[in-house]
Amino acid sequence: QVQLVESGGGLVQAGGSLRLSCEASERTFRTYAMAWFRQAPGKEREFVAGISRSGANTHYALSVSGRFTISRDNDKKTVFLQMNSLKPEDTAVYYCALASVVSNWYPPGQYDYWGQGTQVTVSS
Repeated sequence: QVQLVESGGGLVQAGGSLRLSCEASERTFRTYAMAWFRQAPGKEREFVAGISRSGANTHYALSVSGRFTISRDNDKKTVFLQMNSLKPEDTAVYYCALASVVSNWYPPGQYDYWGQGTQVTVSS
């Protein structure tokens, strides 16, 4: 059973920044693609950003492109999400997810394991 533990969430003013981290228990972490999703109250869970096994390829939702950056450190079994120029509409619980195979970044069903989530709140 793979465990994913997110950290770094919190309360920030609009225009501010946060950096989320997600550490995996899986020793073969480098063989998995990773992604970040978010879920706001009353809304479905949505894809935010994804990164390939090596980190060479990344993909972003249009709503965060240019503001968020996903990266990974395979030696530390950790994936990061740097969030800049935050907006109130970015408020959500953010989840990291792990996938052995990704044909389409967007559907949550593509992912094998999920973290417990970390709350991000952006005040206006």
